Amino acid sequence: MQVIHTVEIIFGLLVAVASLALLARRLNIAYPILFVIGGLVISLIPGLPRVRLDPELVFLLFLPPLLYPAALFTSWRDFHANLRPISMLAIRLVLTTTVAIAFVAHKLFGLPWAAAFVLGAIVSPPDAVAATAITKRLRVPHHLITIIEGESLVNDATALVIYRFAVAAVVTGTFSLALAGLEFILVAAGGIVLGAAIGWLASLVQGRLDDPPVQTILSLLTPFAAYLAADKLGASGVLAVVTAGLYLGWRSPEIINPRTRFQVFPVWEMVVFLLNGLIFILIGLQLPDILENLSRQSLPKVCWQAALLNAALIFVRIAWIFTTKHLPDLVRNNPAKNRPRSNWRHTAIVAWTGMRGVDSMAAAMALPLTTNLGSPFPGRDLILFHTFSVILVTLVLQGLSLPLLIRWLRVVDDGIAEKEELRARLSAVHAALVRLNEFKGQCDERVLEGLRAQYENRLRELESGADAGKHFWQTPQAATYQRLLSEALFAERRTILQLRNDKVINDEVLRRIQRDLDLAELRLNRT
Repeated sequence: MQVIHTVEIIFGLLVAVASLALLARRLNIAYPILFVIGGLVISLIPGLPRVRLDPELVFLLFLPPLLYPAALFTSWRDFHANLRPISMLAIRLVLTTTVAIAFVAHKLFGLPWAAAFVLGAIVSPPDAVAATAITKRLRVPHHLITIIEGESLVNDATALVIYRFAVAAVVTGTFSLALAGLEFILVAAGGIVLGAAIGWLASLVQGRLDDPPVQTILSLLTPFAAYLAADKLGASGVLAVVTAGLYLGWRSPEIINPRTRFQVFPVWEMVVFLLNGLIFILIGLQLPDILENLSRQSLPKVCWQAALLNAALIFVRIAWIFTTKHLPDLVRNNPAKNRPRSNWRHTAIVAWTGMRGVDSMAAAMALPLTTNLGSPFPGRDLILFHTFSVILVTLVLQGLSLPLLIRWLRVVDDGIAEKEELRARLSAVHAALVRLNEFKGQCDERVLEGLRAQYENRLRELESGADAGKHFWQTPQAATYQRLLSEALFAERRTILQLRNDKVINDEVLRRIQRDLDLAELRLNRT
């Protein structure tokens, strides 16, 4: 019966994920925001079973597969070019935020210093999952997204080391700043080295295989291997996963064949979507337990404290980013030459994207119940409540207002990625024509000329866009081309379906032809 009950809960959560995702698309808002609100609303329905979030389950089953694809699809070139602002945000800002929130929690809430630092470490790092889900929908300069996502990929390592020492100080009553600093260096370096080793080993195995199902399974297992290896050796599992993802993201275009890419990437897209939906709904479902634990506290008082805490958290990030020397100048378009420096508007966007999420909730729920002396962990219930409030406020307030802020500041995509794509396509077509010319006189001239004609037609399309200073698909000829090709593909689909219905061809033949038509239509829709 317990198994059936668990299956019913999982089925219900998946239905909620699908329903809320459709609603989020209809309302044109980022789905993590609606998932948290939806989980909160669902938790208030009387008679529903309580769903409790196991922090170990989150750290092991949710964080690795959510961090890994975010790193896998991050451009190493852009990440490396923006490494200085990313490291400043991921290390210095996290330390500053932890100290500031600890001061607020100690002075205004009465938490002991060690417990106050625990709260500061929990809420200081913006969440990679939330940042990726929200920023990828926005049309802003690509380097800003690189900085925001890069910060949220790396900052967990800083926050979790502070968290570990702060919790140890509460539980044991002892703390060593020198030991903490040394361990931070060892934990970070160990995570990077182990992640690089796992990434190299995975690339070695993937490069020798030509079996898409097996390679898909290996790709899904890679983040868990990196995380578990680092965790067992006391290194940063987060940095190990991120490093492995960045390494394989750089190597995969060389070692993964097209058949495998067509299978692996959609699988990762589905995994990320489902895990995102489940984890954010589960966060919302934690409210009843959190409020139940606060039954001895004055709810208006803790809500007022939560408002102060969130205001301080948002203010510290904005003030630090705008006042830290050199950071606004570092938030610029790199690494290509002759790109303009960002202005204060770009800095404002980075300052406002501080959404918290999965890692903060998991860290709060992983707090021990008692100290070594057997006394209750001081302020544990308050820490849980304030962590939940920070996730809710930053996701809803900053997540919903970020598109409005971007429009108000009139920040738009600089189009650099499209220009790079156009140059790359032109170079690739020129290279293909040069290669075809090498076969002149060595093969059937009619076949060779047919292929040359296709590439030369493609070259004219690209050059017409380049002459207009834009991609071909933004030129007037594109609309006519798209309409005609769409009609031609529709006619092909209708014909092969009629042949299947008339029993002239079987379903296997239909699916093979349909796959080719699907690829052509996907390319058309992408443009």
